[in-house]
Amino acid sequence: MLDHMGFEVSDYERSKAFYTEALKPLGLELLMEPAPGAGGFGLPADQKPFFWISARGRPAVAGAHVAFEAPSTEVVDAFHAAALAAGAQDNGSPGKREMYHPAYYGAYVLDPDGNNVEAVFHRAF
Repeated sequence: MLDHMGFEVSDYERSKAFYTEALKPLGLELLMEPAPGAGGFGLPADQKPFFWISARGRPAVAGAHVAFEAPSTEVVDAFHAAALAAGAQDNGSPGKREMYHPAYYGAYVLDPDGNNVEAVFHRAF
């Protein structure tokens, strides 16, 4: 079982601003900044960060993929719109992805460092 994961970012403040806005439709917030250049996002009710970003003062390694579960297709759409408004590059507009399974609805963006970030809804719609 996955407990947490993180991305190395090239510019912490830029990425913190991006993820704060992009993850807001999913109900995720910045919960902790335990050290300069490191922050953890999660559900406020849980108070347990499970998605981390950190800057190490070197170019970030890009190409990672993370998918956040959404409670509805509308939230997937809202994530995509919020991420684009926060500066993401579109990497797959919201829609069905039946190649994965008949009830897969997702949207993809590239974050400021080129990582593929997705919101996905898995139930029948």
